[in-house]
Amino acid sequence: MRVEAFRTRVLRTNTYVVGPETGRDVAVIDPGAPGPVLDFVLRENLRVVAIINTHAHLDHVWGNHPLAAATGAPVMIHADDAAKATRAHPLAWAVRGKRAWSPTPARLLVGGDVISVGTIDLEVIHTPGHTPGGICLKYKKTLFTGDSLMAGAIGNTDKPEDWKRLSTAIQDHLFVLSDDIAVWPGHGPRTTIERERKLNIFVRHSPELIERWLLDSLRRPRKRKDAEVS
Repeated sequence: MRVEAFRTRVLRTNTYVVGPETGRDVAVIDPGAPGPVLDFVLRENLRVVAIINTHAHLDHVWGNHPLAAATGAPVMIHADDAAKATRAHPLAWAVRGKRAWSPTPARLLVGGDVISVGTIDLEVIHTPGHTPGGICLKYKKTLFTGDSLMAGAIGNTDKPEDWKRLSTAIQDHLFVLSDDIAVWPGHGPRTTIERERKLNIFVRHSPELIERWLLDSLRRPRKRKDAEVS
């Protein structure tokens, strides 16, 4: 599998161009800033067959309109995030001349769907919590996790029940995968399932509990140094 990574300057969002090792067909995952991606696609004479959003937050759908217009590729997003991606936004009109950041999706995804890109099939894994329609995309030993799972972190959640949904989805659907699965997240560096299963405390402990631990450690009195012997 071929993976080309791009990172936006402002919010440091990772965009991925993925496809088989040979052939022209590729998918673009989370087009944050489409300019460098389009330059790469044109230079390499690639054919974009799918634009896939792991969720509907602005930094992951920002480039949907220009990329779809330039390539004719269909936009795909989970059904539970579609309305947010296409909701009218005044800034979208000012920046893009469009009422929303994303055109109407051509395909609404659900967990278990398969997206064919040339000779590879990306499996859709529904991991709600960061957003209702958050997804990951898996092909063999490669996993694109958006903001659901990152190196040493997970996506922020607004309510305790959202954290519980995300934590459960990660443990039930991602941490059951083999240790050597490479995780390509929506922000930050690449990691592995083994590393996150062992070290990522945010999956198993709620933000409120972690915050309480930190506050308790700050309130704890420091031990005095032994008086120096003159």
